[in-house]
Amino acid sequence: MWSVAESETERTDWPASPAAPWPANVRATIWWHRARSSDFAPAGAKTLPITMCMVVDYTTSPVGPYREILASPVLRRDVGKVPRMAVPFIAVDSATSVHGGRANWYLPKVLAEFDGDVLGEAGVSGGEWSVRTRSRGFGPQFPMRGSIGFAQPVAGGSAVGVAGLRGKARVARVQVDAVGPTLSRWMPSGTYLGLQILSGSMRTGEAHVVA
Repeated sequence: MWSVAESETERTDWPASPAAPWPANVRATIWWHRARSSDFAPAGAKTLPITMCMVVDYTTSPVGPYREILASPVLRRDVGKVPRMAVPFIAVDSATSVHGGRANWYLPKVLAEFDGDVLGEAGVSGGEWSVRTRSRGFGPQFPMRGSIGFAQPVAGGSAVGVAGLRGKARVARVQVDAVGPTLSRWMPSGTYLGLQILSGSMRTGEAHVVA
């Protein structure tokens, strides 16, 4: 499964999870910046040099509440009409969610420890890596509705899926401190523009493999 060192694990037995689609209620902080390295793009993919990252609190889901961090070093522009994330780094605090990510969407989920609040100060750690975020929202709340697409490299093509999201958001500045075998090269520490999803509902549909 396509991943960076931070998303590698020797464990193979995960408790079974439901098939997609997955509806969920969420709170999240999302941030982005210009990509610092193209070394972590899917091989041969046409990309946009934008890194997208997020820490998410799933308050409800088919596998119960859990927290998540994920990041896409670049956006793919070679699968479909809109740019999509390609996610080699993703960690959660639910073993059942690990199974769901790997079985449903080819996402290389691993287990990690979380603390704090994704809309304030939060921390995530797993083995040799750690990420701390400090999210400060500003300005008025506004309604949002949209979707986030992803395209994961798999044998014979890409697993393509979409997560639809609607809720309330506001602009934020996000201070990030990231350490790890690869993270410091493509998700560097700093302060970035972002969004806080104060409350939202999400539906992640099935992934389809395309050549």
